[in-house]
Amino acid sequence: MSNSRVLPLLEPEVAGGAGDAAPCCPPLTERPLTAEDAERTAAMFKALGDPVRLRLFSLVASHEGGEACVCDISDVGVSQPTVSHHLKKLKEAGLLTSERRGTWVYYRVEAPVLAAMGRLLTTTPTVI
Repeated sequence: MSNSRVLPLLEPEVAGGAGDAAPCCPPLTERPLTAEDAERTAAMFKALGDPVRLRLFSLVASHEGGEACVCDISDVGVSQPTVSHHLKKLKEAGLLTSERRGTWVYYRVEAPVLAAMGRLLTTTPTVI
């Protein structure tokens, strides 16, 4: 008898609002998206559709320890207020979380959301 068991995936809590995103959907090849799933998922992909946001997201994701201080990722060719705007959009889409530590804000990638986005685009291999 095995001692292993399947644990449920806990979805991250995201602050209330119209731009909320949470892991939602099985692979596109499994079943069609509902209108609600499509809206939520499109918001995540739309947030990553901007080159500056994608670069900021990449900087956070690839930073040592999986989190980055805004002071370490602000050099992306736009002003600091614009960086803040883009980080806010990534947070609203549910892709990042943040924590204030003193005068600096640290950002982390929401790994479960990112994994869900990856699964959404995964296809099951065809057996020949």
